[in-house]
Amino acid sequence: MSNLRVLDLVIIALYLVAMVAVGVYFARKNVNPEQYSSASGSIPGWAIGMSIYATFLSSNTFLGVPGKAFGTNWNAFVFSLSMPLAAWVAARYFVPFYRSTGEISAYTHLEHRFGSWARTYAVVCFLLTQLARIGSIFFGIALTLQALTGLSMELIMLVTGICIIVYTVLGGIEAVIWTEVVQGVIKTFGALLILYLIVDNLPGGLARVVSIGEQHDKFSLGGFSPDLTQSTFWVVLLYGFFINLNNFGVDQNYVQRYHTAASARQASKSIWLCVWLYVPASLLFFVIGAALFAYYQVHPELIEAVKLKVAAEKLPLMASAAEISQAAARLLPADYGDKVMPHFMVTKIPSGFVGLIVSAILAAAMSTISSGMNASATVFTADIYERYFHRSPLSMRQTMRVLHLGTVVVGLLGMGTGIAMIGVKSVLDVWWELSGIFAAGMLGLFLLAVVSRQTRNHEALTATIIGVLVILWMTFSGKLPAELAAFRNPLHKSMIIVVGTLTIFLLGLLFTRLRGSRSRPESAALPSTEQSVYH
Repeated sequence: MSNLRVLDLVIIALYLVAMVAVGVYFARKNVNPEQYSSASGSIPGWAIGMSIYATFLSSNTFLGVPGKAFGTNWNAFVFSLSMPLAAWVAARYFVPFYRSTGEISAYTHLEHRFGSWARTYAVVCFLLTQLARIGSIFFGIALTLQALTGLSMELIMLVTGICIIVYTVLGGIEAVIWTEVVQGVIKTFGALLILYLIVDNLPGGLARVVSIGEQHDKFSLGGFSPDLTQSTFWVVLLYGFFINLNNFGVDQNYVQRYHTAASARQASKSIWLCVWLYVPASLLFFVIGAALFAYYQVHPELIEAVKLKVAAEKLPLMASAAEISQAAARLLPADYGDKVMPHFMVTKIPSGFVGLIVSAILAAAMSTISSGMNASATVFTADIYERYFHRSPLSMRQTMRVLHLGTVVVGLLGMGTGIAMIGVKSVLDVWWELSGIFAAGMLGLFLLAVVSRQTRNHEALTATIIGVLVILWMTFSGKLPAELAAFRNPLHKSMIIVVGTLTIFLLGLLFTRLRGSRSRPESAALPSTEQSVYH
């Protein structure tokens, strides 16, 4: 049964219609592939920065971060603290590099350096990362809207997915960026509104939040001991640096935006604007999680319905009420953290405000999904279709058709991934683990290509094969039987991207040094900026 009143439904419907209308408006400008994928370099730097900020501020942040803070502490905030260093590296080295190549795809350079296998490997890693990201975001939005509407999560993903596909296909990257500018503002306002409503309903206000948070160690950033087996401050800092370096330096979602800027300087400024916006914004969501924990510590009876529902989902269908109640009593906050904010919205937020906040959550989901779809379609067209299936140059109309088809297919596959995630414990944990696995090999190979000009094809390939084996071992060795426990990965799962990246990069350098040659490998000339970025 729906918990949304008519006013809330009207606000949500108006928001969805407005997003589709934006796509229709920009559709008239998308007459060629360059406009569809790079807006012909006409977007101001501040708008690109807001767009990148909106992409970072996905529903994984909007829902997953408060859930994580409710269930544990502020350890995950260290991820945000790693952003400035990664941004400096990207602005100093990666942005000028991409702008000089004129290539719309971030992965074309890998083929120039190491051959087609390197480009294909990076593209596959990127597309898998996007499916994981899009799927986790679809899951997050469905989790919230199910609590509000009573509709099935599958139906919610289908409806929202169709709206996102329509405005992304019609509007291209320009529609994505300008809608993300608006969505970034809506998300931030929605988060502030939620925090105000929680504190307003809590006797003692923020002082009570701080008091209860200190009692339960909610503000801890993790231990500072050099322990790489637990989620310490240093483990999350390392994970955050490598993931953010991958985001700013290798991920097509962000690289594609650098081409929409009028200059490299504007593109670099956009990265820093994103950082200065996202770090305090992410802190806001950790404060929301701590405030929700304090609220339900004061009113524990108000969270019982959530605990009973989670417990019932874990038990057989024929479980008795007594068994469900006993199971609910054994649950820890981490077991139901993702469901707490949707429950608060259902029970405590007044009519009208719910519609605004749902629109903010939809904005958080739609901005990241739409940018991921557009970037994935661009990579599919430039790095797969034109490279392997249609070697002769495509006409403008053919290229646009492939871009549109790729956008639709990625959107549908992302919905399928989201449906497959139904039932996971923490959407943030799932996203962090999958992104670390897929990004590790891609980042290590790219760093090797950019930093070491002497590394040759076979050395990079050997290092990548060993790196992938290390990543697979770190990912799956935890499932080894007890008699093989000595062969399990002893490190925390967040270290996968760190170890995987360094394995490929350092082994590539080692193999190059062992060869003892200091001559540069012959490489294909990069295309000039006058050429089409698709050919």
